[in-house]
Amino acid sequence: MSRVIGPWLSLVERLPRVQEVAGSNPAGPISFFMGTTLLVLAAGMGSRYGGLKQMDPVGPSGETLLDYSVYDALKCGFSRVVFVIRRDFEEEFRAKVASRFEDRTDVSCVFQQLNDLPEGFTVPAGREKPWGTGHAIWCARSAVDEPFLAINADDFYGRSAISCVGEFLALQPPEGTDYCMAGYPLEATLSSSGTVSRGVCGISGNGSLDTVKEFTKIRRAAGQIADEATGRKFSGGERVSMNCWGFTPSVFCGLERLFTAFLTEHGTEEKSEFFIPDAVAGLIGSGEATVRVLPVEGQWFGTTYREDRNSVMASLSTLVAAGTYPAPLWA
Repeated sequence: MSRVIGPWLSLVERLPRVQEVAGSNPAGPISFFMGTTLLVLAAGMGSRYGGLKQMDPVGPSGETLLDYSVYDALKCGFSRVVFVIRRDFEEEFRAKVASRFEDRTDVSCVFQQLNDLPEGFTVPAGREKPWGTGHAIWCARSAVDEPFLAINADDFYGRSAISCVGEFLALQPPEGTDYCMAGYPLEATLSSSGTVSRGVCGISGNGSLDTVKEFTKIRRAAGQIADEATGRKFSGGERVSMNCWGFTPSVFCGLERLFTAFLTEHGTEEKSEFFIPDAVAGLIGSGEATVRVLPVEGQWFGTTYREDRNSVMASLSTLVAAGTYPAPLWA
């Protein structure tokens, strides 16, 4: 069966690493992408949530949100999973989370450490906060040597987004500089419990990402969506980055250069973060990479705040009742 994705080649014209087979997936055929990695960013401290939400059970049978992302990625044929975690909870994470997948796929853990820095830089006194999502991805540079999907551990992305990015990655050679991201409507990604950080995208006529700007205090209030830090108002239809990115290993060199520039300017600060949307904007601006925005209309939800937990649990229960996921997930 031939499926055409935008202006790209149909599956029958693709590289041998792409196959498509019929399965029991309620959404239709399952695409298998040989030689692609799922990179899960799970080193966050959960300061607004009040704990390690990457290990918080929210599914009907005690599943975490990252369980569902891994499940969807394996259904789509991703060949391995790499978790970016912190050393201080390594033992608990391996026992409670990573052990569930070890007999199903190749699983690795790498560490986001404050002192994992480019040569010539040191950790400033008083710094405890991780360096951000851009640094987290860069920390996986020695563990990933194939096209990869990078996601947050504490977000539910849905199988359609994971499959869409996987299909794009299946066309990319490891040294390629064509990347992609799943773009969700802003209004579908807000929290009723407080402000959220979102990378708001500027998109060209051909669907490529022109700009992406991080807004850190977006909230819906009094019928309007606005960023409290800047006063910027939004319609809600803007496409935003939820950190669902498709990269090739070539991104690591660009990240190191941009992280070095970030440290030169902000390396003595205690709380500044190197955000992946800002890094991607830098790569686009310098002409080092192109990024295709893949519009996603599927369901997204996450646990920014502790108060989000009940709605997340209800959403997962609804998906299980509809037959989208089994319960328990790893039966």
